Amino acid sequence: MLTNAPARAEGSVGPGRLDSQPGMDLGLRGCRALVTGASRGLGRACAEALIAEGARVFICARGREGIARAATEIGAVGWSVADLSKAEDVDRVVAGAIAALGGLDILVTNAGGPPIGAFESADDGDWAIGYQLTLMSAVRLIRAALPALKASGRGRIVNLTGYGVKEPISDLVVSDALRAAVTVMAKTIATDLAPFGITVNDIAPGPILTDRLREIHAARAAATGISLEEQLERAAAELPVRRLGRPEEVGKLCAYLCSAHAGFITGQAIVVDGGHNRSI
Repeated sequence: MLTNAPARAEGSVGPGRLDSQPGMDLGLRGCRALVTGASRGLGRACAEALIAEGARVFICARGREGIARAATEIGAVGWSVADLSKAEDVDRVVAGAIAALGGLDILVTNAGGPPIGAFESADDGDWAIGYQLTLMSAVRLIRAALPALKASGRGRIVNLTGYGVKEPISDLVVSDALRAAVTVMAKTIATDLAPFGITVNDIAPGPILTDRLREIHAARAAATGISLEEQLERAAAELPVRRLGRPEEVGKLCAYLCSAHAGFITGQAIVVDGGHNRSI
């Protein structure tokens, strides 16, 4: 792994913070990571957790202002604007991250969710958006990053999916179906990539309090004629832990899966949902 100062890419902001918190050393200091969809929410939480452990992180998102601000606030090495539903943007971002970091050890795939709605209201356009944004973004990111991850010798791939891959939710049918496809793809390539020292895992977050969750529950609140706050309170009350999750709880799991301690964990889809899912 290279730890020297990289050539600066678009929006380069500095070498990244190395102020890891006291506790278990995850062995991530100097590791080179690309985290997508990282201007806010779960992607940002994953990037922050990696940086807190000493990793050097490159981030991307669709909005220039948001990703530039996030990069400065969390201490990313660099950033880029990208629409992950476009193949050319994916290739550009991966190439830019590798150039800025001097290689790649970690890839965290994450993208905004597809349209919300039940099966009968989802048209071909909704499915097309979901296919490109949810499934093909992960496929293309992994494919573009693989040569660098193989060269690393300790590559880590973490895909952010959703707990609906275990227990589908009616108004998230597009998201759940295509995230399930990501899950099957990850399970398959985990076997293929293990001989190269690469692990492949999914984090399937449940009701984590993000802008996306607020969007989902705003639609549900409107359908039932209650306020968003009341809808969120009801959602929290339905969980065994009686609260919604926090983005940093997903971020810290991501850091662990990327760590030196998680080399024997691969091909797994780990649900983080406060005990909501009852499947075995």
